[in-house]
Amino acid sequence: MAIINLVVLVVFIVNDIIAIITVFREKRDIAATWAWLLVLTLIPVVGFIFYLFAGKKISQEKIFDLKTQERTGLAQLVSLQKEQWQEQELMPKEILTVESRQVTKLFLETDEAVLTKHNQVTLYTDGQEKFATLLADILAAKKHVHVEYYAIFSDEIGTKLKQALITVAKRGVKVKVIYDSLGSRGQRHGFFKDLEKVGGQAEPFFGHRRSPIHSPRFNYRAHRKLVIIDGEIGYIGGFNVGDQYLGKSKYFGNWRDTHLRIVGNAVIALQSRFFMDWNATIKGDKKRTKLTYADSYFPLSPVRGTTSIQIVSSGPDNENEAIKLGYLKLISSANKTIDIQTPYLIPDDSIYEALSVAALSGVKVRIMIPSKPDHPFVYRATQYFAKALLEKGVEIYQYEDGFLHAKTFIVDDELASVGSANVDFRSFKLNFETNAFCYDRALVQKLQASFEQDLAKCSRLDEAHFRQQSVWLRFKQQFSRLLAPIL
Repeated sequence: MAIINLVVLVVFIVNDIIAIITVFREKRDIAATWAWLLVLTLIPVVGFIFYLFAGKKISQEKIFDLKTQERTGLAQLVSLQKEQWQEQELMPKEILTVESRQVTKLFLETDEAVLTKHNQVTLYTDGQEKFATLLADILAAKKHVHVEYYAIFSDEIGTKLKQALITVAKRGVKVKVIYDSLGSRGQRHGFFKDLEKVGGQAEPFFGHRRSPIHSPRFNYRAHRKLVIIDGEIGYIGGFNVGDQYLGKSKYFGNWRDTHLRIVGNAVIALQSRFFMDWNATIKGDKKRTKLTYADSYFPLSPVRGTTSIQIVSSGPDNENEAIKLGYLKLISSANKTIDIQTPYLIPDDSIYEALSVAALSGVKVRIMIPSKPDHPFVYRATQYFAKALLEKGVEIYQYEDGFLHAKTFIVDDELASVGSANVDFRSFKLNFETNAFCYDRALVQKLQASFEQDLAKCSRLDEAHFRQQSVWLRFKQQFSRLLAPIL
């Protein structure tokens, strides 16, 4: 027995020493550092296996690949807008407010996100409608189709998308696809062989074409959902490609998400984002697409719509955390209302405090979350922060009609964001995200009306709701909250 005790003691001591070395040898914020120390020390050996999947940071080589990609088609516009920012003409007069000007400046500086005016935007909250329009747009393509999704499944809608891409590729349309093999549940590259046989190209984001297991890493995934057609039509939002996103999953039921179809010069920014990701993903310089602004991939749009848009991206390749800073700025600029929809509510300290300050200052803050989990630990952390924000005066609503996956942010009926970024650590620091920040009261009012309709399908959570929860459930919420920086 003495020998066994000694062995166990030695294992724990060695485990703790290795844990300290492992965590501190890579630069990370203090919250994530303590979270990993907790996991590695409280769960010897098994904690290191988990770390292999979720803790190992992205290589500097891959970060370099992303950072060195030129903002094809945008460099000239970025320079010009930074020079013009002080001029009134940069913002449309109907939305020229101090808040909108400051938000615009913030994104120009942190992400070099140009402001494009006169876009036409169509809002989709139903997967059937979104994919019907998307497939029709793809089949009408004349020059090129570029697709980037976190998840593309080989089910009915995934096969329909692939067949549409094959159809246009056969007639000479250039097709490029980026998919995340982790998000696609280990999608084998063989699914895209038929597309490649007719001239299309498909690449797993930072992965290997011959294996569904690209790497043992959960983090640093391409969470974006973008489609660009002929450089004229762009899609951005929360829908991935899979039957569950059309409400065909027995577990999830109705799938509530938000997506935008954009026609106008904002598509230039979406196209540029896609090529930055493509050139960083594909292997070999010879295959990379070297383009200039004058190329046909970036046609100027004659459309005269009402929506001004900045396409903003963030990820491990940029320490500015532009989308999170945008959320912070929207919160701090709110005078009346803040309405948020997010499937994962795991804010860092800055977002949590900003939302608390807004609510305590009299701003009406409403946050809508799902009523069921798709990731158990993540959902328990979401419940913890929902209760914490409720205590600060935030109104918390639980969507009961299926699963809520929308990522929308609406402020004062004037500014809004729609995209792939959730209100959580993962979207702020660990994954690659893209959002459309919109300046158009008409579009914002449509998003607001959709939010109000969703409220009719929600239950409002109160303190009694959380008091009725079991001790075990509250323990899981508390424990998950400790792991929030790495979930």
